[in-house]
Amino acid sequence: MRYLWARGKEETVDPRIERLAEILIDHSTELGDGDHLLIEAIDAPDEIVLALIRKAREAGGHPHVGLRRGRVQRALVEEADDDALETWKASDLERMKAMDAYVAIRGSENVSEMAGIRQDRMKAYQRLYVKPVHLEERVNNTRWCVLRWPTPSMAQLAETATEEFESFFFDVCTLDYARMCEAAEALKERMEAADEVRLKGPGETDLTFSTREIPAVPCCGKRNIPDGECFTAPVRDSARGVIEFNTPTIYQGESFRDVRLQLEDGEIVSWSAGDGEEKNLDAIFTADEGARCIGEFSIAFNPHIRHAMKDILFDEKIAGSIHFTPGNAYEEADNGNRSEIHWDLVLIQRPEYGGGTIELDGEVIRREGRFVVPDLERLNPENLVE
Repeated sequence: MRYLWARGKEETVDPRIERLAEILIDHSTELGDGDHLLIEAIDAPDEIVLALIRKAREAGGHPHVGLRRGRVQRALVEEADDDALETWKASDLERMKAMDAYVAIRGSENVSEMAGIRQDRMKAYQRLYVKPVHLEERVNNTRWCVLRWPTPSMAQLAETATEEFESFFFDVCTLDYARMCEAAEALKERMEAADEVRLKGPGETDLTFSTREIPAVPCCGKRNIPDGECFTAPVRDSARGVIEFNTPTIYQGESFRDVRLQLEDGEIVSWSAGDGEEKNLDAIFTADEGARCIGEFSIAFNPHIRHAMKDILFDEKIAGSIHFTPGNAYEEADNGNRSEIHWDLVLIQRPEYGGGTIELDGEVIRREGRFVVPDLERLNPENLVE
């Protein structure tokens, strides 16, 4: 980082960090007088944590901090028995219940740090810790926002130099999200009015499902940064057809590519992926009954994010993409599916990735990654940036 903090009596912070902290406190979590904020930082520098503490106090809030390291997290998970996980859960759950807001800054010195952990331990960690603390308590009962932190490891995944990736990161994360929120309202209205959705794309992709009476939720810097999507969920037994995902992905520390799903009556009945990846894929879809049903469908539109980099907080917002998510549904757009799994899989529909369309009740609203109906054109990339 080129600016960071000077050492000495006078402290000088990169103005981009200050701006990011301001967005997280004022826009994302809307912190106010007396609010308790938990800041969790994983492999992230003190500078962003200190900036968040200052901004939280300026807003009248009470900041609390948990500092974590990726290697330490792995060591805790890989040999923890159920009793250890239950006690860890109980401690962190009580703290989370006391919070009004939550911000996670997730850096990564090694994006595959969790790879190779025994499946039974990873499943136990998801069931006994992640689900009660995060999927049930934090997601549903706090104003939360999760974001990455730029590291050389992430720059490698994006196939860019470190400084170039830092500039990209701050461009994406300090976008005018209020402007995006206004533009996304029309998409929310269309999605909530629709019954049948049809997706077409490269390969055999042709998938239909219903979203009838399930809310649509625009995401414009309130829950993730970067952001830029509007999500809902399929009626649980409605999805039929095939979808082939054209972006690589990492889930539970393992890499996958060319994931293909076939669905009948809302359930994934067959799956495949790249060579050598079937065993890990089998473990995900047999984790529980809900893992084979879909918990989320989302249309993405962040103008700065164009290509996958194996980081889902970025990849699920790619301009001209959708994601389709086996596993747990969010209560904000609930189809009743419950699972320890929530795996966002991304399909890019821009021409250079093979194209594709989104239809709502027979009307094409986006073709080859661009919105083609007048009320949604404000979500096209040129209309979301200065």
